[in-house]
Amino acid sequence: MTTWSLVVALALVSGASAFRIGAGAFGRPRTARSNGRTVSMSAASVGFQKFHGLGNDFILVDNRDSKEPKLTPEQAAAMCDRNFGIGGDGVIFALPGDAIKMESGEADYTMRIYNSDGTEPEMCGNGIRCMAKYLDVLEGETHAGKTYTISTGAGPIVPVMSESGSVTVDMGCPILEGPVVPTTLAPTMDGEQVVNAPISVAGQDWEVTCVSMGNPHAIVFVDDVDALDLAGVGPQFETAPEFPAKINTEFVQVMSPTHLKMKVWERGAGPTLACGTGACALTVAAILAGKTSERTVSSF
Repeated sequence: MTTWSLVVALALVSGASAFRIGAGAFGRPRTARSNGRTVSMSAASVGFQKFHGLGNDFILVDNRDSKEPKLTPEQAAAMCDRNFGIGGDGVIFALPGDAIKMESGEADYTMRIYNSDGTEPEMCGNGIRCMAKYLDVLEGETHAGKTYTISTGAGPIVPVMSESGSVTVDMGCPILEGPVVPTTLAPTMDGEQVVNAPISVAGQDWEVTCVSMGNPHAIVFVDDVDALDLAGVGPQFETAPEFPAKINTEFVQVMSPTHLKMKVWERGAGPTLACGTGACALTVAAILAGKTSERTVSSF
């Protein structure tokens, strides 16, 4: 079982902020800023708060009164625009617990998320930690050991609040079977595992290890991650035909047996400052490839 714990910090925007949206505003947004916290496009208004986990930033919307997100994917993408909107890697909606049916038990809340390009992933590791902190704000109380059972597209997730204010999430067991990740790359190990499999992307030959943490990841080990042209290579990995559901890609340099340094290109969001599920996936990949120990520090 892979477990990770990272610190979430509340970013700059307060709960009084609002985003005003009007039909036809996308593409050529008509915007105006007020106090740096309200973006006007005409029509409707949506309250929000903004959180980040290690710089992986999200816009949180109180959606507890509806089982469907209050915004369309296109509206969410407009909110995420860093020039004409609020700016963020995605919009997270805190929905009622029964918005997604679970086979085992009941959920306290449901998480839906739209990426900055408007696509919807199964879940997001840093995002669910931010949502847990947001739920604390909405409920007006917190204490060490407090938990929320949150239903996601990848199944139920249970964040645990700590006394220090951090949020720990047990991400469960990684999925290693290639067809389930999913990838069409041929397995290289028993159990249909795709470890250090050859692939050609962007005119170069690479080796990838494929892992799902409820969402798909391709991990690529490189000699010098700082020399990588992430903007050039990342999008081509994301849309490579070997990944039918597209892919999150972590480019990883092994600094020592206990230190991994990565850059990430997230599916639907592009380059982000951190990725929780990616940190789990690259640790699994490094262990499978014999590059690190079971306890590592990942830096971004």
